[in-house]
Amino acid sequence: MREVRHPGKGDRDLVDLGMVSDIRLGEGRVEVVLAFPKRRDPLAEYLAGSARAALYRGLPGGTEIEVKSVVMEEAPKNKRSNVNNLTLEEVAQVRHIIGVASGKGGVGKSTVAVNLAVALARLGYRVGLADADVYGPSVPLMTATEGALPEAEEEDGREVIFPIEKYGVKWMSIGYFAQPGQALIWRGPMACNALKQMILQVRWGVLDFLLIDMPPGTGDIHISLVGDIPMEGAVIVTTPQSVALADVEKGVDMFRNEKVGKKIFGLVENMAWFTPAELPENKYYIFGKEGGIRMAERFGIPLLGQIPIVQSIRESGDAGEPAALSSRPDGLAFIELARKLAEAAG
Repeated sequence: MREVRHPGKGDRDLVDLGMVSDIRLGEGRVEVVLAFPKRRDPLAEYLAGSARAALYRGLPGGTEIEVKSVVMEEAPKNKRSNVNNLTLEEVAQVRHIIGVASGKGGVGKSTVAVNLAVALARLGYRVGLADADVYGPSVPLMTATEGALPEAEEEDGREVIFPIEKYGVKWMSIGYFAQPGQALIWRGPMACNALKQMILQVRWGVLDFLLIDMPPGTGDIHISLVGDIPMEGAVIVTTPQSVALADVEKGVDMFRNEKVGKKIFGLVENMAWFTPAELPENKYYIFGKEGGIRMAERFGIPLLGQIPIVQSIRESGDAGEPAALSSRPDGLAFIELARKLAEAAG
């Protein structure tokens, strides 16, 4: 437990902070109880996940591990800091909450989300982005904000988290609360609760757009987000090849499901073609040509944009300077995507 440090307490470990309330040992089983004083710590889910990961690393394989958290002094019933009592107060001044989704990983969804946020800001809109890709948070790296720690304050008995601001965008990611390289070993309910905190406890203020970079697929986290967050709709990111059609169909079906009923603003075809830097006028359709156009027509949704594969997009992402900041063809493609989304949102 000394490996687990609390980012909001001077990076002190759980033992030093006196948060390890109890350790119960059984045959092939370990249970650790973490105690939080008086009010719910906004990093409670992160700390429990980190403790669980530390136990998995330090104990023999096959050991059953459970980490529980308790509040030493129960908060009054009207307190709203408990994750199950989160309100929509912090997103009340957001005009459009839009998810950026994909049927599977590896299609560049986070790259599109980050650059779309920056492009909207360049067009003059007030923008925030919540990184809900809990198992692979990439926003800190792609915005060069790794190591940043969002501030938190207590207001009226509840915790409020303040986003990181850069490039004219307000950013929030679970990656800000994890150690570099640390895997977040969370079951579905824990991940869902943490993500709701990352969105509903954040002081977003007045925004035109709040983008949510959703995890790939159509699982528990997606159902929780669309059910508990007032999302207006989603943008779906895909690649051109025919094999991606089934994954797009899953995403479309999820948002169009009668129990979800969210608008699909359109499709973004990423990796539409390859353009080498030395031959900027050339287009090589290495994943197939106009696959995104055919998918959009099949599902009756607009094609919002086609993003090429160029080396500068990868280099910009690794350097923490999104391609949408530039006036290169790749940057202009994201600006055009942002303009079309803004028109569709109204």
